[in-house]
Amino acid sequence: MSRQPVRRWTWRWPLAAAFAVALFVGLSIVTMVQGQAFSYFSTKPEACANCHVMQPHLDGWQHGSHHAVATCSDCHLPATFVDKYRAKMANGWHHSLAFTTGGFTEPIRIKATNAAALEKNCRRCHADTIAHTGPGPQPALPCVHCHAHVGHPSPAGIGGPPTATER
Repeated sequence: MSRQPVRRWTWRWPLAAAFAVALFVGLSIVTMVQGQAFSYFSTKPEACANCHVMQPHLDGWQHGSHHAVATCSDCHLPATFVDKYRAKMANGWHHSLAFTTGGFTEPIRIKATNAAALEKNCRRCHADTIAHTGPGPQPALPCVHCHAHVGHPSPAGIGGPPTATER
């Protein structure tokens, strides 16, 4: 007696893959809606305070000297379109990961790439004011070294006495 070949259910893997993709997309949409992810495509300062640790910074900005002339994006993101949205994507990824897992310290600290963008924007906007200050024999101190409270209620880990690399 010959044995009948076992019928394979070829539809199982495609169905499982479709289910996994649908589950991933569904959870991603729920997460994005709950986290107000779409607000980060704007340059509205309120989007920066979606996370509770940023609320004091938004409050400080609203009462600060830059409120009438600059938003969070104007200071903290690169000026060009491509670089701005590249930074938004990188920051969005890092922020969502840090705040979801709790992997951040308080008070929050600015990262080196964001500090470089901040410095470049300070110098770009205030070019006429600082034209006479030039670096001189030593490299210039970062603007936030002396102006640590501009835009925020606390220095948030910037400013203070010159570090060994700044001397």
